Amino acid sequence: MLYPMGIIWYIIGFFLFLFLINAIRIIREYERAVVFRLGRLLRAKGPGLIILIPLIDKMVKVELRTITLDVPPQDIITKDNVPVKVNAVVYFKVVNPEDAVVKIKNYYTATSQIAQTTLRNILGKSELDELLSQREKISQELQQVIDEQTDPWGIKVSVVEVKDVELPATMQRAMAKQAEAERERRAKVIHAEGEFQASAKLADAADVLSRNPATIQLRFLQTLTEISAEKNSTIVFPVPVNLMESLMRKLES
Repeated sequence: MLYPMGIIWYIIGFFLFLFLINAIRIIREYERAVVFRLGRLLRAKGPGLIILIPLIDKMVKVELRTITLDVPPQDIITKDNVPVKVNAVVYFKVVNPEDAVVKIKNYYTATSQIAQTTLRNILGKSELDELLSQREKISQELQQVIDEQTDPWGIKVSVVEVKDVELPATMQRAMAKQAEAERERRAKVIHAEGEFQASAKLADAADVLSRNPATIQLRFLQTLTEISAEKNSTIVFPVPVNLMESLMRKLES
């Protein structure tokens, strides 16, 4: 009689072992277990060791870490009728595991679809210059809109960044010509401003020299000194007409 009882205890121990294997779960710090008991939502458990009733409790693991979602390139026509391709990246995480499991079938796919449609809608209302120069503002608007739509699912969208804006080749050439023309315009304006300032300084210098004729002669002598320092065979030096007239009068007398 002892031998059959030993077999029974072995069978009981085996089923108890299977029970413990199916009942004990270890949930990591960045995970939560959404438990259903006979199909009804119980609550989210974890992290650490949790106990489930086999065949009665079912659990769905949900990760709470931030997820990086690449939004594929979208063909967009801007407000000023320029076709562009724009892609973006979305950073989001689950803040309510129960809603993420119960209220949406696949929150990752749903967030991706919402991000794509929102990207097309928001950028379609912007002009090309705004899209290129105000990316931070557009990214904040995208984040707010996507976050509002995913909030009922227990999803928090923290950051949305526009990664790349691909322009048609014709538009790139036109923008290059525009940038070149702008640089030429700035160069001409700077040159004109320099000429104006130089002419103003020359007028001031002429006014100072005209007050005392001796300063003109000193300036001539200084110029001769500077020219004589160079090894030149011929020196052309302008002489004022009034000086020549006074010299001619002395020669005639």
